[in-house]
Amino acid sequence: MAPNLGNVLSVIMGGGQGTRLFPLTEERSKPAVPLAGKYRIVDIPISNCINSNLKRIYVLTQFNSASLHRHISQSYKFDHFSGGFVEILAAEQTLTDTSWYQGTADAVRKNLLHFLNHDFEYMLILSGDQLYRMDFRRIIAQHVENYADVTIATIPVTRDAAQSLGIMEIDKERRITRFEEKPKDPALLDSLRLERDWYGRLDIEGEDEFFLASMGIYVFNREILIKLLDNDFTDFGKHIIPKAIQNQRVFSYVFQGYWEDIGTIRNFFDANLDFTSELPRFNFFDMSAPIFTRARFLPASKINGAQINHAIISDGCIINHATITNSIIGIRSVVGVGSSLNRVVYMGGDYYESQASILENEVIGKPRIGIGQNTRIENAIIDKNARIGDNVVISTAGKPDNMDHPLYFVRDGIVIIPKNGVIPHGTII
Repeated sequence: MAPNLGNVLSVIMGGGQGTRLFPLTEERSKPAVPLAGKYRIVDIPISNCINSNLKRIYVLTQFNSASLHRHISQSYKFDHFSGGFVEILAAEQTLTDTSWYQGTADAVRKNLLHFLNHDFEYMLILSGDQLYRMDFRRIIAQHVENYADVTIATIPVTRDAAQSLGIMEIDKERRITRFEEKPKDPALLDSLRLERDWYGRLDIEGEDEFFLASMGIYVFNREILIKLLDNDFTDFGKHIIPKAIQNQRVFSYVFQGYWEDIGTIRNFFDANLDFTSELPRFNFFDMSAPIFTRARFLPASKINGAQINHAIISDGCIINHATITNSIIGIRSVVGVGSSLNRVVYMGGDYYESQASILENEVIGKPRIGIGQNTRIENAIIDKNARIGDNVVISTAGKPDNMDHPLYFVRDGIVIIPKNGVIPHGTII
């Protein structure tokens, strides 16, 4: 039975304060964090929806949503006749409720009356901080074929990864019979191990142990969703799903492909650097399912004799006789003569600084927006509009894995220069 995709409403969870991605989330919400030079994290789930012909999309958020709202309003416009939209629903206080979103389930509950004004049979709920490419038509088709009440996307993971994820046990019909959140006890893990006879059916190769982990992607029937939210439970993964498994028809959709949670600084940094490899695990060049973002109409980048090896250079950059290796160079980036960047995620700028501003700042010894001359940067994230001076050294050498400094932060062994940060000429970090 083919599903009617016009009866699907998609909801992307924007996440809470994004503390695991601080300081990148100091001035923006987690879905608005720049990714791969020219995108934002939210472009991934939205593009997956559009490529799956699902064009009624809500993004739920409550922290620092201004830049996210601007990005979405400037990026995603459907014609008047398609009925498609991408809209943000930010948490708001009302006369009857003064609380913010307490969790994923609470966020959907607080907007349920708004959602129910739409004609839909199925709600697709997605996370806003994951990197993957999925055709949602497949999970919805399986959901309909199984007469499921809830379907959860799962992915095979190793024992190490299983200990930090929600793990499912399924029967021969792929119906979920048990759910354990972040199981660490070896005996409990043994009992959740995927049976070997599944390997052939799921095209799993090798002899490793595998466990089915929840991807935080759910399909709910409309009436079941209303029923499951008729309580005070705040979170889908911790509360709603375990309850649903006991009383409803809950099935697993097993996804085979690249999937990464990029909600931590280390995962975010590693995923960005992987884009620069010759065969990245996530391929932005796959035009069968493109990743959409804002059309900025920037000039092509200009390279003035630089040495560039395994790097992504985004739109509108000026690179002057620098050496760039295994790095992401974001939009409107300016890199000075003699500078060296190795394993750097440089997010670029929101605007080009005027000549008057450059001269004005020069008088007071303040660097221009961009990376100055003869500067060396390694293992760092440089957020937007940062001013990195001449003869600066930024490195993780000799630093603890986590620390705060007036000019920078270190998280997971990575130096982070915050948005609009200023590193004066000659500074050694």
